[in-house]
Amino acid sequence: MIQLKGYEVILASKSPRRAELLKGLDIDFKVEVREVDESYPSDIEIEKVAEYIAGLKAAAFEDLSSKQLVIFSDTVVVVNNKVLGKPKSREEAFEMIQLLSNNVHHVYSAVYIKTEDKEVSFTDVAEVHFNSISLEEMEYYVDHKKPFDKAGAYGIQEWIGMAFIKKINGSYFTVMGLPTEKLYSTLKEII
Repeated sequence: MIQLKGYEVILASKSPRRAELLKGLDIDFKVEVREVDESYPSDIEIEKVAEYIAGLKAAAFEDLSSKQLVIFSDTVVVVNNKVLGKPKSREEAFEMIQLLSNNVHHVYSAVYIKTEDKEVSFTDVAEVHFNSISLEEMEYYVDHKKPFDKAGAYGIQEWIGMAFIKKINGSYFTVMGLPTEKLYSTLKEII
């Protein structure tokens, strides 16, 4: 059990999945989100996009007290060298699922930890293999599960993940949006 030495832990994420995962680590926290522009430079290496965006979120928290520790995270899905963020429409979600069908993609989940005097960040990657998804199944998923708050338009813990993910190389929790093992070990190192 990690001892956070009197820190008030803040999760800077609206994601209910990240909150669920952090809670599963038996860490007490509150949620506080500050809106930021999540744009990233077009020439940035694909492997660094999620960590760059997590860093943008961290930059919005410049007023930390000495006993606050904030956890930021971002996740991107990369297929065929294309970064898939959160879909902005039904059509975009459908296009993303089509790209994932019968294909292999990578999920990059980054974490940025910030206190008044320390900043640490890392990215974890998982490789995900999808079986073929029919057009009817894609329509069902997009229309019934409304995956508009998820990178790549899917949640591994939802119907589409249960029904079509053939294999994962890496952490299930990284695909879900928070690399819990790396987060836990990093917190132990810096506190």
